[in-house]
Formats: sequence, structure tokens, C-alpha cells
Amino acid sequence: MLFLGSDRHILKTDGNRMTRSDPQTRHRRLQPLQIRRARREDREAIWQIFHAVVSGGDTYVFEPNISRRKALAYWLGPKTRCYAALSDQEIVGSYILKANQPGLGSHIANAGFMVSPSARGRGIGRAMAEHCLHEARRLGFRAMQFNFVVATNKSALRLWKDLGFTIVGTLPAAFRHSRRGFVDVYVMYRRLRPAV
Repeated sequence: MLFLGSDRHILKTDGNRMTRSDPQTRHRRLQPLQIRRARREDREAIWQIFHAVVSGGDTYVFEPNISRRKALAYWLGPKTRCYAALSDQEIVGSYILKANQPGLGSHIANAGFMVSPSARGRGIGRAMAEHCLHEARRLGFRAMQFNFVVATNKSALRLWKDLGFTIVGTLPAAFRHSRRGFVDVYVMYRRLRPAV
């Protein structure tokens, strides 16, 4: 199946795989970008990206020195669907998709995204987000909620707003930023299906 991403690039999907094609290489985008379910052999590459992202202490709540075991137990947990984004057979990003809450709240999705620092600015986060929204709809989720978007993470905020998410709540000084001290956190939400 083919569909046009929000940034006007063609996204091809075949089951759980998505490929991004971009004729405008001046934007430094990796091509093609394949997104598929993560495999056991992806663990080390996912850990390297996870460690690089959280070690800065500026976007995720995890301790910057989290162990490999704890990080992978969270990212690859039994109730989590983990995906890998590959360019030239190299993993350049990963995302997870899961129910935001159990039981009566399980119709709302939650997700987390990490892009390798060496691959940022190339549209990988957007491609994974669009793939994630597609997967969440396919799996029957009615909406998606991000519980903890750090207010200083401007690139994430810009992307989520561009993809139709709105800020539905603010948690004052809820994140202890490694350089800026206590900063606000946003709860962001987007419907995936019409309200009934």
C-alpha cells in the first residue's frame, strides 16, 4: 500500500514494513528507510541508540546511566510492540507502541521514539511517527496519548503538533532537566478514530 506522508513524501507499507522514498536529497534524508518489527538481533543497536538518547538527561525520565538490562527490559517489554527503522541495513531509530493504560483504558495508545544522534535531522522521527500512527489505527486504538513530553524538547513538540497532537495538560516542573533544572512537561493527545 502507498500513502503520502504529511511532509508530502511517499510512504510504502507492506504489512509491518514501511519504506520512505524522498527525491529531494538536499534535505539529507536517508533513503530508503525501512521500518519493521524489531528482532532479537537488533537488541545491541537499539541499546546503543537508547543509551545515546537518555544519557543527555534532557528528553526522557530514565536515569542517564540506566543499565542495558533495565533499558531493554522497558523498551522490549512483553506488552510493548517494538519497531526498528533501518537505512542501508543499519538501525537508525526505534519506536515502541503499547496501550497507555490496562483494562478500560487500553483503547488509547502510547508510544516512545528514539533516533540515533548521528541520523537526526533526516526525517526519521517523522517517518517513525507516521508509521506508528498507521500501526496504532491498524491495531484498533482509538487515540494516542503522550504522557510526558518535556517542554524544552522543541523538535518533538513541533513534530507532534504538526501531526495533529494537542497539549491537553501541563505538569509544572515535572522533569529534572540535566542542564535547565526543573522544567514543565506536557500531556499530548490525538484521536485516531472519530468519537462515538
